[in-house]
Amino acid sequence: MKKVLIVETNVTRYQGTNDPTGLWLGEAAEFVDEMQQAQIAVDYVSPNGGFVPLDPRSMKYTDAATMAVYEDPDFINRALKNTLKPSQVDPDDYTAIYYTGGHGVMWDFPDNPELQAIALAIYQHGGYVTSVCHGIAGLLNIKDQTGQYLIAGKTITGFTATEELIAGKQRIVPFLNRERATAHGAIFSQHRFYREYAITDGQLITGQNPFSARAVARQLIAKL
Repeated sequence: MKKVLIVETNVTRYQGTNDPTGLWLGEAAEFVDEMQQAQIAVDYVSPNGGFVPLDPRSMKYTDAATMAVYEDPDFINRALKNTLKPSQVDPDDYTAIYYTGGHGVMWDFPDNPELQAIALAIYQHGGYVTSVCHGIAGLLNIKDQTGQYLIAGKTITGFTATEELIAGKQRIVPFLNRERATAHGAIFSQHRFYREYAITDGQLITGQNPFSARAVARQLIAKL
């Protein structure tokens, strides 16, 4: 079976501030835990490759399973210290791509042409393009070969304006996910804030918030 490619951020702070951000640990670790249980191999890539910072707030929302992944030397090495560069990735090796969240992704996911090309290639080969929470930022600007947005006409979800307001970041983020998604033709679906919610529409699988990583993983595993 082909592998799943996990995309993580290199952004260390909210742009224009000294407030730290980075990868939301659970959105990677919980997904990885599900993949491991299903015996599906994963690789890790980031826009710049190499080091991936952790959002310090995410360390407050861990459990035994999350910590077990976090403490795994393989995860430390490949997911946090030495992620692949997009130029090192062959899309043919993967059956799915999964965009993790954490606010940092809103700055380095949306306009990365290399990551977009990888995701589109996986999609065009019949694979799945998936995300959770702010990771939807990686999907928003992908266009197919005809110039159409990949999300156009698709039902997707991601971190909501209400959740952004509760998080206290509504005025800091460069855009709101729902506004950008609907502007690009998507049907944005959401449920109650900070509750698990994930949806599948064709080859797109998306989760609303940090509590939805396992739901995204399970829906992907069911497809694979």
